Amino acid sequence: MTDHPIVEIDSVSYGYEAGREVLREVSLRIAPGRVIGIMGQSGCGKTTLLRIIGAAMLPGRGTARVFGTATAALDRDGLYAMRRKLGMLFQFGALFTDMTVFDNVAFPLREHTALPEAVIRDLVLMKLDAVGLRGAAALAPSELSGGMARRVALARAVALDPKLILYDEPFAGLDPISLGVIARLIRRLNDSLGATSIIVSHDVQECFDIVDDVYMMMPARVVAHDAPSALRRSSEPFVDQFVHGKPDGPIPFHYPARDYRDELGLAGAAA
Repeated sequence: MTDHPIVEIDSVSYGYEAGREVLREVSLRIAPGRVIGIMGQSGCGKTTLLRIIGAAMLPGRGTARVFGTATAALDRDGLYAMRRKLGMLFQFGALFTDMTVFDNVAFPLREHTALPEAVIRDLVLMKLDAVGLRGAAALAPSELSGGMARRVALARAVALDPKLILYDEPFAGLDPISLGVIARLIRRLNDSLGATSIIVSHDVQECFDIVDDVYMMMPARVVAHDAPSALRRSSEPFVDQFVHGKPDGPIPFHYPARDYRDELGLAGAAA
């Protein structure tokens, strides 16, 4: 295995509007073959970082390198070639509702290759079998449960045997059985494909069970990077609060407000 990172984010900052940075001087390095979690509370910049890695956005400042190339330097053909090596599992799956399960998984193969239909058929059935849904090939997305739909989306994400797979909240909205199935599939498919996976999530238990390392984010910045076992023991206040689900800490339970006694008109009564 090479030591060169498959993803390198170097001092990246990004803002959607003037004066409000969603990412501030974020840096990370991801080696090939790893399953990496990017975790933090809602709104901290996780999905924006994932979009920058996937070159759906370019950094406002700093450099994002994927497969050794700065994404800002890629022209249209270069972006197309890079994305050919990427797989993406969108939040809630994002299946095409007017296509069958088979055609959803076949879509990237038809779009990005010139393979004959007979070969595409075999590849699609192989991918569906890997996620346990070969028998559902003729169904419409509306006929699937939430967990089944997510598994179809996972089969579509790996249809081209990508070198890098990006997951945006893959566990959101799933029941415990489906959640466990998806988590195990993510790890198994990563290892069988020899791929690298990046999982954006705020689900601690499920993510910690399958990742090699975690980048922990507070709003706009990375505050910790370590293996799950080390993060469980961390004394860093936000990491401790987030990992153990504590209601109060650096992220306060109470939204800033006037003094409680003033709010109720009791300040004078106490005197």
